[in-house]
Amino acid sequence: MSGSASDLSAWDVIEQLPEAWRPRWGSRAAAGLRCAVLLFGCAVLLLGCGGSAEDGEDIGVRELDLQLAAEHHVTLSTGIDMVYFEQGAARGIPVIFLHGFTDSHHSFDRNLPRFPRSFHVFALDQRGHGDSSKPSCCYTQADFAADVPAFMDAVGLRRASIVGHSMGSFIAQSVAIAHPERVDRLVLIGSGATIAGNPVALDLQTAVDALTDPIDPEFVREFQASTFFRPIPESFLDGSVEDSLKVPAAVWRQALDGLIAEDHTADLFRIRARTLILYGDQDVFLTPSDQEALTNGIPRSHLITYAQTGHGLHVEIPRRVNRALEDFLD
Repeated sequence: MSGSASDLSAWDVIEQLPEAWRPRWGSRAAAGLRCAVLLFGCAVLLLGCGGSAEDGEDIGVRELDLQLAAEHHVTLSTGIDMVYFEQGAARGIPVIFLHGFTDSHHSFDRNLPRFPRSFHVFALDQRGHGDSSKPSCCYTQADFAADVPAFMDAVGLRRASIVGHSMGSFIAQSVAIAHPERVDRLVLIGSGATIAGNPVALDLQTAVDALTDPIDPEFVREFQASTFFRPIPESFLDGSVEDSLKVPAAVWRQALDGLIAEDHTADLFRIRARTLILYGDQDVFLTPSDQEALTNGIPRSHLITYAQTGHGLHVEIPRRVNRALEDFLD
């Protein structure tokens, strides 16, 4: 382990653990490990090299007053039993994270462990995905979008910022259009106004239409790997495949059909929330012209393009994406 005790943060301690010691952050066992490492990191900073309480305050002395990161579940008025991951200060800035097609809240596992605890984060397993309930129907974008205000009602949020990736970004747009009074700020990662007629999406639809249960893990691995341009940890890809395999073939079909049918082009002007758009220039699904349509259509929007980065940019460059999120949402 390199660096002096006074130079190490709790997250530095985490990152220097062997890869095999880093379970997925959403599990209960992982939450316990995370808590233990945080406390260890605080001890290193407070006791090592004669440090004082003030020296360590910025990395988490106050963490003891924050609610611990944990998975919960809640039954929504829409009938969905939703699993969600929660972390941060109970009175912190509320932010809802919405994952992409066939993913789960674990899509943000490379972001949330080092996300500031001044934000009260809720990362959802959306209907049909992760460990949330998987009814035989309904999976249009309107169905997904209806779950978000229902979730906010269930956990007592009047307003929140929403961060959405890929399919989650289209759902986030739908919520901001239909319920502008409930959305503070909006972040769209790997997004567009529509993917109707998108050749890559249509090719994927052809393949998905042929899926049967149980789904071939190799197909899922190829799909997940195609969304990244930069190398990512093999353990993260393994976890993404595991999550996608939890999604029944019927949900793959219905969710993708609903996504391809959606077109927000004529309604983007209805988004009142300040909006940040994050795009990787090697995205295999969305194009620069898609980003132009978003920025031209959403009144208070700003685009950041990352070079040599793919569709899953929050996974590929988590530190840079986190910085952008923190600056924008604070």
